[in-house]
Amino acid sequence: MPYIKLPGGIPGIISGMMYRPEIIEPISELSEIMLRGENTLTPGERELIGAYVSSRNECYFCRSSHRAAAAHHFDKDYALVDSVCCDPEHAPISPKLKALLAIAGKVQVSGKSVTEEDVARARAAGATEMEIHDTVLLAAMFCMANRYVDGLATFTPEDEKVYDRMGATMAGKGYAMPGKMELWFMSLFMRFKKDRNGARTGAAGSK
Repeated sequence: MPYIKLPGGIPGIISGMMYRPEIIEPISELSEIMLRGENTLTPGERELIGAYVSSRNECYFCRSSHRAAAAHHFDKDYALVDSVCCDPEHAPISPKLKALLAIAGKVQVSGKSVTEEDVARARAAGATEMEIHDTVLLAAMFCMANRYVDGLATFTPEDEKVYDRMGATMAGKGYAMPGKMELWFMSLFMRFKKDRNGARTGAAGSK
C-alpha cells in the first residue's frame, strides 16, 4: 500500500510521476537519452548497469523491469542478466563492462567510494571518458529512481510475466510515457490481476 494517495493500480515510478505530471517529461527524456540515446555503450549494456544497481539497492520494481529490458536486448537471455546482477566479475561479459560495473557498484554505495584505481582499471580495459561519465550518471540516476519507488512504497506487481512485457516494451519502444488511454488500460489490467489473485486466495482459504 503506497504511503500517499497515488494513482490506483499504476506500478512503480509511473505512479509517482503521474502524481506530479510536470516531472514526467524531464524524467522520461533523461531516461531515453541515458538508456537509448547515441552512445558507444549498447542499450543492453546500459540496462545491465541499471539492473545491477537496482539489484544492489534491493528495489524489486526497478530491478525486475530493467532486468527484463536488459534480457530483451540480449535475446531474452535472463541467465546472463542474473549472472551480472549476482556476480559481475565472473559473468560472461567484457573486461570493460566488468570495470564499469565495478564503478557503478561503488556509486551505489557512495560517489566518494569511486577511486582513481577504479577509473584507471576502466580506462585500461578500453572505456572512454564518456563511458565512465555515463556509468556514474546511470548509477546515480538509478539510485534516485530506486529510492523514489521504494520511498513511496509504490505498487509493485509480483508476476514476472508483467515485467517481461514491460521489459519488452522498454527495449523496443523506449521511455516515452504512454498515452492516457494506455495508462488507463494498464491500471484496469493491474486491478483485474489484483482482484483475481485476491479471489483465488479467498477461495483457497475457504476450503
